[in-house]
Amino acid sequence: MMVILTLLIVINLLLNRLFDLPAVLILALVIVSILFFLFIISFFRNPDRTTDINADLIIAPADGKVVVIEEVVEEEFFKSPRKQVSIFMSPANVHVNRNPISGEVKYVKHHHGKYLVAWHPKSSIENERTTAVIGNEHFELLIRQIAGILARRIVNYMKENDTVRQGEEFGFIKFGSRVDLLLPLEAQVMVQLNQYVRGGETVIARMELPEMEKK
Repeated sequence: MMVILTLLIVINLLLNRLFDLPAVLILALVIVSILFFLFIISFFRNPDRTTDINADLIIAPADGKVVVIEEVVEEEFFKSPRKQVSIFMSPANVHVNRNPISGEVKYVKHHHGKYLVAWHPKSSIENERTTAVIGNEHFELLIRQIAGILARRIVNYMKENDTVRQGEEFGFIKFGSRVDLLLPLEAQVMVQLNQYVRGGETVIARMELPEMEKK
């Protein structure tokens, strides 16, 4: 952040020294620079989140609004019916994505594609996206980061065979867009359509595990 702030200050000083700019234009440049810097701060913000580690809970991987809750056939990895919960991330939301469960990364693949609006029904399978599967001794789930009409860059830190911890960061999507969760059919979904959720905190679904296996 300090590099960007320093660069903006230098640009403003150089423009002021090299060109005989009227006071109104100088003020306008300063205001634009401040607004741009505030936008950068907002874009890269990463607020602390407290995740209660629990093996039978599936936690929201992103901030945003729940836009899809339905049963689908997942064709890329499981090739079987799954419950899909999709979260739409607006440009104003926190862009950091977090692990919904603890476990081992079974699969990671990036797909090049289109940039349809994130709520388009075909965005999950036609847009630029990264798919990852996390599994533990109880179940597996799939996370899909989807680029939208504005989001042109997906970052995913996961690698196959990595061990990840519930609530920790695994990537981000610039300018928001959408994150899909593909859950086992027995998962009990705990959110509703149009509900706003917080990554790393909101419980998306619950798995009924034997009491002795939850630890």
